[in-house]
Amino acid sequence: MVHVEPAHLVELALRNTPPTDDDAEALRHVERCDRCRDELRMMTRVVTAARSAELVDLSAAPPERVWQRITQDLSRESAPARPPPSPLGRSAKRKLLVALALAVVAGAVVAGGVARHVLKRNV
Repeated sequence: MVHVEPAHLVELALRNTPPTDDDAEALRHVERCDRCRDELRMMTRVVTAARSAELVDLSAAPPERVWQRITQDLSRESAPARPPPSPLGRSAKRKLLVALALAVVAGAVVAGGVARHVLKRNV
C-alpha cells in the first residue's frame, strides 16, 4: 500500500490552496488507512493550535537548539543557517509558530516511519 507523503498530509492539514485531484485521491486513501488518517488528524490539530496561538505564546525567536533539533530530526544533516533576528509582526510570528509546529510533526512522522521500517527489518 502506498501511503500519502508526509509533505502532502501537511498541505492537506494547512488547507491553503483549493483542493486538486491529487488531494481528492489522497483523502480517499486517508479514509481507508488508519496510519495516514491518524497522521493527518495529528497535523490538523497542530495547525489548529498554531493558528489559534496568541502573540504572547511566541514572544521571542526560538532558541538555537530548536533549529538544530528540527534539522536533525528532518534531515540528519548539519543545521541550516538560522534566520537573522528581526522584529516580527503578529502575522509573521503566527506563520513561524505554524511552520515550527509542522516541522516538528513532520520530523516525528518521518522518524516514526524510519523506526517502523527498522523494526520490521529486524523482526
